[in-house]
Amino acid sequence: MMEYSTEALFQEAKQNFIDGNYKMAETMLAQLLTKPQRNPEVHQMLGTIYYDQGKFNKAIKSFQRALELDPTYTDASVGLSIILNDIGRYDEGKKVFNDAKKLLELRSNRPDPYIDEKIANKHEELADLYSQYKKYPEALEQLLKAQKLSSRRAEITMRMAEVYVNMGTPDRAIKDLKNLVIEYPQFIPAKNKLGVILYNEGRTREAADQWESVLMRDPQNPEANRYLKQIGALRNSSHPNL
Repeated sequence: MMEYSTEALFQEAKQNFIDGNYKMAETMLAQLLTKPQRNPEVHQMLGTIYYDQGKFNKAIKSFQRALELDPTYTDASVGLSIILNDIGRYDEGKKVFNDAKKLLELRSNRPDPYIDEKIANKHEELADLYSQYKKYPEALEQLLKAQKLSSRRAEITMRMAEVYVNMGTPDRAIKDLKNLVIEYPQFIPAKNKLGVILYNEGRTREAADQWESVLMRDPQNPEANRYLKQIGALRNSSHPNL
């Protein structure tokens, strides 16, 4: 009966957590800590709640406890990594996530697409965090790892192109996007992105070519139409280099 009540309390706490009702969830999760259970998700949810409250030390301890119970628990490793990055402990944050990933790979005897995609998502989350702090080489490293694991190679290539632009290497972004549109000629977002980067580099004719090719496939595409109208307006005003 005790096990059933513990499970019921856990499920209710989890639902409150998912719904964003952190105050109620925290109360229930605190009750679960008094019961005989070794569920890392309890500590992971508490860590997330403490992080939301700005209680970083308590959040770190909760995530660490979750990883003690399950060293491969990626949600906890990412949560801990994010906090460590937030307080400037970048190397520690990176190590936490990489250690969890290595353990997960050792535990698995064969590739699991679902797990690979989940890990790829976490690499992308870390890339977002690094980009937020303008640590672009680290963001690029995470996206490269994600790309190796994910089936969404085209989407990740576009994100990498943005990082290359932020790093001041737009030529590399252009090269990768050109290869991408050759490999996936129907992937319109890549053509639009390539057009924007070319345009910002002053290569207006090449940019227009990309947007015109988009309209050949999708005549109503709002982005391509808007960009081409902007070019037309500049030409009409005798803008130089057009």
